[in-house]
Amino acid sequence: MIVRHVGEVIGTDQEIVTPNWTSRRVLLADDKMGFSFHETVIAPGTETHIHYQNHLEAVWCIEGDGEIETIADGRKYTLGPGVVYALDQHDEHWLRGGTAPLRVICVFNPPLTGREVHDAAGVYPLETAS
Repeated sequence: MIVRHVGEVIGTDQEIVTPNWTSRRVLLADDKMGFSFHETVIAPGTETHIHYQNHLEAVWCIEGDGEIETIADGRKYTLGPGVVYALDQHDEHWLRGGTAPLRVICVFNPPLTGREVHDAAGVYPLETAS
């Protein structure tokens, strides 16, 4: 059994901090669960281009507000507590922070190793566990 507290990740190499978001990666590929599990906080007023070509992601919004816009069709979805969205088609999108920090819980398949950050195209590279 694996039991962790998100606080154990803060300040370690499993917490990735950028100007737009902070990702606390609680379960990773090395945990051999078949997915990775993260708490991410999106900064208010930010905009991040994302296109997970190598991963599927499901996101559950816990608190705060924001918006997601799919690039293919320009559809916009309001994000807030209780909203779940799944990028089941590797959907290229803009993720925008609203007026309050947007805290979300994310699941990735295949699992992240913990080292990934978005490249210029908004993609996480496909890395393998150590």
